[in-house]
Parts: sequence; C-alpha cells; structure tokens
Amino acid sequence: MKNIHASGKRKTAIARATLKQGNGLVRINGTPVESVHPKISMLKLREPLILAGDVANKVDIDVSVVGGGISSQADASRLAIAKALVVYAKNDKLKEVFLNYDRNLLVADVRRKEPAKPNRHGQARSHVQKSYR
Repeated sequence: MKNIHASGKRKTAIARATLKQGNGLVRINGTPVESVHPKISMLKLREPLILAGDVANKVDIDVSVVGGGISSQADASRLAIAKALVVYAKNDKLKEVFLNYDRNLLVADVRRKEPAKPNRHGQARSHVQKSYR
C-alpha cells in the first residue's frame, strides 16, 4: 500500500496529512490527537475518525500543520484527514457519510479576512462618524 497525501486549508492554516498502513495512530505535528488542547479542537479532529469507523483503525495518519490560529489549524487538519480517508477507502459510501454530516469535512471553506482599507481606523468596512448638528 502506497502512502496517501492530502492537504487542507482554512484561512492561513495549511495542513498536510500522510496516511499509511498501521493501527489507528493519529499525530498532529508529532503529538497524539488525544493530547491536543483545547479540547474542542481535539473533538473536531476526531470527527472524521469516528465517522470512518473501522477504516480509521487500519491506518496511521501524520499531520503537519502550519500558519493560522488554533481553531483554523484544527479545521485544516480535519479537512486533510477526511480527504485522505476518502481516498484510502476508495468508495463513495464514506464520502456520502462525510458530506451528510458536515460538508466542510471534504470542501474547504474559502472565506478570508477582508483587507483593511486606508483611513478607516484599521477595519475593512468601518465608516467615518458624521455629525448633523
């Protein structure tokens, strides 16, 4: 079995997942997924593994993620893990399960922060205060 590579992006976070034959070990930047903090990020990362069921127990997944914040890194990693599992499973059943549960497991969220505009106090869409008196 060849290694499977998949990537996921969220805002400025980029995750690259490598899936290989194994016994269900998942590491994020070298640390086991069970020791990821905060707990909400760990639960996000485990969603595709739980939905995949026995498919996830047959493979080891190594994810390296850079950029972004904690939540964005978790979302990017989750996307990369789900994509890799779908390629490994080679059937549309798992893909349907992921899409029905949460479309963001397989489709990247392309929203980005709008760049700040000049003379607007740092925000992208703030307006200059007017006085009518």
